[in-house]
Amino acid sequence: MNITDIFQIPLFRNFTQKMQEDFLENLEYTLENHPKGKTIIHQGSPCQAIHVLLEGKLNVDVVDVSGGEVRVEVIKAPRTFATPHVFAEKNQFPATFSVEEDVVLMKISKDSFFKMMHSMPVLLHNFLCVSTSCNKCTMTRLRVLSFRGIRSRYIYYLIDHLKEGEDTVDMEHNQVQLAEYFGVTRPALSKEINKLVDSGFIRISRNKVKILNKQALISML
Repeated sequence: MNITDIFQIPLFRNFTQKMQEDFLENLEYTLENHPKGKTIIHQGSPCQAIHVLLEGKLNVDVVDVSGGEVRVEVIKAPRTFATPHVFAEKNQFPATFSVEEDVVLMKISKDSFFKMMHSMPVLLHNFLCVSTSCNKCTMTRLRVLSFRGIRSRYIYYLIDHLKEGEDTVDMEHNQVQLAEYFGVTRPALSKEINKLVDSGFIRISRNKVKILNKQALISML
């Protein structure tokens, strides 16, 4: 990935050519390469830099109240992650990040980024938008867990991940990970999924779920 490709990422969008040049010239950053299988960040460790995933994929896991790890998502390059936490009062990573596919990681110094925000209103605006988006992700998980039934949690997850104008969801989690995410057992989740398939509401093919009757699913929530 070319370093200038970071300007495709929401945190660095809408920069003029001159702004891009000034940004890269004045920014303090390092590049790191990490192989598949390596854990690069542990939950609760200090977040002292802006992290930009330039290449590869990362698994994101959190430790629940019982001490087990729950797969929250798999993030793909290019994108930033844990951005709001660098300036939080307790600036700790909210999850553990491990390498799913070999990654190239860009780490921007906290002080350097802070100075750039002062001189570039567009960057400040982008940072606030990204922070709001991260909070939305947290609220989505809480919303999923607010449903008491397994079927309702699964249906809400599907509807929330369904892109506008499409009828198929690319699943980020397998059933084991999804069961952990919902806080239920895998057999119980599998049973409810099979009922939806048998009733003709959804069709599953590998890691894709096709929604056959969206309105009927919504009515079950």
